[in-house]
Amino acid sequence: MIQDLCIIMLTAGITSLLFKCLKQPVILGYIVAGVLVGPHVLGDSWVGEEESVKMWGEIGVLFLLFAMGLEFSFKKLLQVGSTAIVAAGTIVIGMMGLGFLVGRLFGWDEMNSLFLGGMLCMSSTTIVFKALDDMGLRERKFAKICLGILVVEDLFAVVLMVLLSSIATSRSFNGTELANKVLLLVSYLILWFVMGIALLPTFLRKFQKYLNDETLTIFSIGLCLGMVLLAEGAGFSSALGAFVMGSMLAETLEAERIERLVEPVKNIFGAIFFVSVGMMINPSQLLQYWFPILILTLVVICGQIFFASSGTLLSGQSLRVSMQTGFSLVQVGEFAFIIAKLGEDLHVTQPFLYPIVVAVSVVTTFLTPLVMKGAIPSFNFLDRHMSPGMKLTLDKYAKNQNTVTTPHVFRHLVKQTLVQIFIYVVILEFIYYLFFGFVAPWLNNILPNAIPSWLVDVAVMLILLFTVSPFIFQIVNPQKLSKEERILWRSGNMQKAQLIGIKLVRLCVAVILLGYGFMRVFSITSGVMVILALFLVLGMLMSSRVRASSQAITATFEANLTAREKRAESRRTVSRKFTDSLLNYDVHLSDFDLPATSNFCGKSLMQLNIRPRSGVSIVRIVRGGININIPGGKVIVYPGDKIVVAGSDEQIAKFKEMLDASIQTVNPKKERTHVTLEHFNISKDNRLVGVSIKDSGIREQAQCVVICIERNGKLITNPDPQLTFEEGDVIVAAGETLSIKTFVESNS
Repeated sequence: MIQDLCIIMLTAGITSLLFKCLKQPVILGYIVAGVLVGPHVLGDSWVGEEESVKMWGEIGVLFLLFAMGLEFSFKKLLQVGSTAIVAAGTIVIGMMGLGFLVGRLFGWDEMNSLFLGGMLCMSSTTIVFKALDDMGLRERKFAKICLGILVVEDLFAVVLMVLLSSIATSRSFNGTELANKVLLLVSYLILWFVMGIALLPTFLRKFQKYLNDETLTIFSIGLCLGMVLLAEGAGFSSALGAFVMGSMLAETLEAERIERLVEPVKNIFGAIFFVSVGMMINPSQLLQYWFPILILTLVVICGQIFFASSGTLLSGQSLRVSMQTGFSLVQVGEFAFIIAKLGEDLHVTQPFLYPIVVAVSVVTTFLTPLVMKGAIPSFNFLDRHMSPGMKLTLDKYAKNQNTVTTPHVFRHLVKQTLVQIFIYVVILEFIYYLFFGFVAPWLNNILPNAIPSWLVDVAVMLILLFTVSPFIFQIVNPQKLSKEERILWRSGNMQKAQLIGIKLVRLCVAVILLGYGFMRVFSITSGVMVILALFLVLGMLMSSRVRASSQAITATFEANLTAREKRAESRRTVSRKFTDSLLNYDVHLSDFDLPATSNFCGKSLMQLNIRPRSGVSIVRIVRGGININIPGGKVIVYPGDKIVVAGSDEQIAKFKEMLDASIQTVNPKKERTHVTLEHFNISKDNRLVGVSIKDSGIREQAQCVVICIERNGKLITNPDPQLTFEEGDVIVAAGETLSIKTFVESNS
């Protein structure tokens, strides 16, 4: 096993170095390493225990998805907006359908075609952002849209894995069964998201002083593997459990630290996973299936460009931004390997499908930077040949989508209420499951048999009421009136009636949920159950203790939910609200650090003439933690300033060119001087005899400092400046050798 691991890691290390030199993603190097050590290139596999490698690869999948979850965060999904959701939905539906159709045209069966569609519909977050960084496009508007689409695609991929597993297991498409599975999955995600926000940040905050790097690493990995077991117990894949735990930890203040600590573990096992992917590739098989590989490569590139551009355009973005987005998502992502591995494990896909998809992924990854560079020329070509009427229609559509409109208040409030009720239903169902599955049987076992059964039931019900009362209270009476509720209450009588109707619906739901608990404990008729539950709910609403506990739970949840966001906002140069509001006008913010070698330093903004030359507006200068907002023309910029500018993509690109051109290059061949310790003696004829350290000018002329003087066998450390030099003194000075030598020779 050690020999196998040695071969894998050394081969992966060498190939990754080679691909780094070629400026290609190291993932491709790992796959090539797998091809080299596998059984198909040199005749015999270099690895003796391939099953062990596959097992390590499965662990690698867990850590890859755990790391993806740490970068995901459920709140990001709420912040990406409709553009990302519409575009991602268009891509997933369009590419899945296109992949399925192409698979059927190749003569593959329905299951292989379905898995092929699933593999082709996800882009690679790693590859996209590496390409954007290399090309200096990370701050462009379309790059932020790409991030949002990739976040939504990650969630779609998790749901897709569950659906494909269900279809593969039943070998048929059952709409009702799939709907139940999706509902169960959504409930599972909501439950663990709520539980994670409520418990994990509080726990980590209380034990923060004990959580050194070692402890936090072990604890995080333990939580990951624990959630894997829970997911498998609930009937989901282990990969889903790892992803969910990562997304739960992503909401804590320790998320960045955990991500940094887990990264080496992810890198090691992730490398083994991609090597195991490469080991399954038979180059001769790739030659055999060169035509499907070529066709699928074209399908991915053309399909992603079309569906991503169409989806982004449909969401209300301009044609230019839409095409830049579409041309950036033209590769097959890491989830394709995981879905391919899922098909292999479930024995529903043919062996040839895995290497074909890997080959398509490799080719599209290589082509990604080239395709991205073609976005603007393609837009210019389309813009030149498009009819004026079509241009006007697209411009009007984009402007209408970006216009801020007043939503239908009542409809929005209904949606908000349904979401809240669904969340609390999931929480209470989980509480009932734990209570009646474990707590109630345990109470019945430990209580003496002499106690009447009805009294035991009353005790069980009282404990249940104590547990669920804060949540029942929240269903009926949320602590804060929403903006929509305040608007309705200030409006006419009809709107007030609508608000009262929503309150009554909340009350009915609370009564039904509490009544369900009663029916699990007591054998009573439904009429009595409803009346009893109604009185208890009203009693909870009037109870100050229930109100206080409900407020405490809500306050803790809200504090945990917003803690990381507040810290990030405090570190931002400009508020997120202001940044997001600029996007409606095709303007975004970008910040630049002013290097000490720039000739901008020491000049005023009026002298630099930045706005007329580049078109950007300087919004803020951050200097040593102090913000200079909307600086005037007389403000001087200094080394280390962070300059925050607002402008379009082209304007910011011009400013970056100006800043880059202002940086003065330092001649690397110029000899560097170092501070050294030098010793020299004061002889009888030396001019320094009888002269004080201060009057000798040694500091100014020799550019050094006297560290100590050795006199008559004793050391005088950091001597007083008034001390005079004597014959026989040994001077120890710190400075540049050449300057000290010149000074000594001039005084000898």
